[in-house]
Amino acid sequence: MASNTVDANGTITRDARSRYRTAQREESGAHGAFEAETKRSGATPRSEVEVSRSAAPAEIAELLGVAASDEVVVRARRMFVGERLVQLADSYIPGFVAEAAPAVAQLDTGVGGIISRMSEAGLAQDSVFEDVEQRPATAEQAEALGVQPGDQLLTITHTGVTQDGRIVEVTRHTLGPGWKLRFEVPLA
Repeated sequence: MASNTVDANGTITRDARSRYRTAQREESGAHGAFEAETKRSGATPRSEVEVSRSAAPAEIAELLGVAASDEVVVRARRMFVGERLVQLADSYIPGFVAEAAPAVAQLDTGVGGIISRMSEAGLAQDSVFEDVEQRPATAEQAEALGVQPGDQLLTITHTGVTQDGRIVEVTRHTLGPGWKLRFEVPLA
């Protein structure tokens, strides 16, 4: 079973091959993929969460298919392995999802996290796509992650899509130093 791991040097390998499957996200009562994977690797996960409603950045609004002025639920998370901040993850959830699954706007979204709450509301993510790119650290990101402003950081923009093609979530993960990404592509 593919899983994120944290090695003796603290390198986190994010294994995208199965992290969003329900059994993986909900394992041992975890509140999402990051918590389940971190625990599975023997480390201690912790998240600080802020929830608000505001307009999404223009590029995120475009991915969500909403107007730049539309209010969305924003879940801003600081994610730790032990006491080390390893990523910033900001999730943007359109209004129709928050209406159908109000728990996505709560601090504690329960076992499996927001993906499980969406599924329970009939908005299961049938597929996801993730764009990985380098972006310059903002002053705020640099201070939080212990790098210099402008340093290139890996970002993952995760977009969750229902079977009928509705986008129900866009999450921008900004990774601190010490990450390795693993993907698998079927060739047949």
